[in-house]
Amino acid sequence: MTDTASSSSGTPTPAAPHIVIPYYSSYGTTHRLATAVQAGAEQVHGATVRLRRIPELDGAAEAMTGQNAYDAAQDAMADVPRVTHDDLRWADGIIWGTPTRFGNMAAQVKQFIDTLGGMWYQGELEGKATGVFVSTGSIHGGHETTVLTSLVPLIHLGMVFVGVRYSANDQIMTTAGVGGSPYGASTMPRDEGAQEAPIADERETARSLGARVSRVAARLQRPAERVGADAPAP
Repeated sequence: MTDTASSSSGTPTPAAPHIVIPYYSSYGTTHRLATAVQAGAEQVHGATVRLRRIPELDGAAEAMTGQNAYDAAQDAMADVPRVTHDDLRWADGIIWGTPTRFGNMAAQVKQFIDTLGGMWYQGELEGKATGVFVSTGSIHGGHETTVLTSLVPLIHLGMVFVGVRYSANDQIMTTAGVGGSPYGASTMPRDEGAQEAPIADERETARSLGARVSRVAARLQRPAERVGADAPAP
């Protein structure tokens, strides 16, 4: 059973990719950015995309429950299924979403990644395309460092990192206070009364990231056809 179709010229076309978007969000900003990443991934022909929520930590839930913004965001995400290891096994590409915590991924995301020891040992995530999107508290709050520090465990897991192309994303060539970089999509809250985050340019970068990871994931499914029948998986 093949995982590609052939064009009229007989050239294999990339397989339809499976993409999962696991994210954690306290107040809903990362969730809204995740939906833009999802929209981009779904633009790729044949792609199947799962949006998945990384569970809250008990201590964090106890500390933040009762805050109106937190409670409203958690209610809005209640129907998003929780991510499982089987979601990651199913996926050809995984796009992680996290708020920044002092320049690093949130503890909730790290805690979930720390449960992947068995998958790491079996090499189950090796060769899968991956990307990262983040939300921060300010323009200097960790838009780039959070993506870069998140790479460390993803590389240990054997994943293939995908960033954002300058050539297709004029919006990141800016001197304004707008999230997004060649490393990944990002956003930040605006002053009260201003436009809700993510703003249009940030959503565009998020869609671009989702689409690019989806395309790369499709191509990584058939490395043998691209570099020789006996080649190992990427």
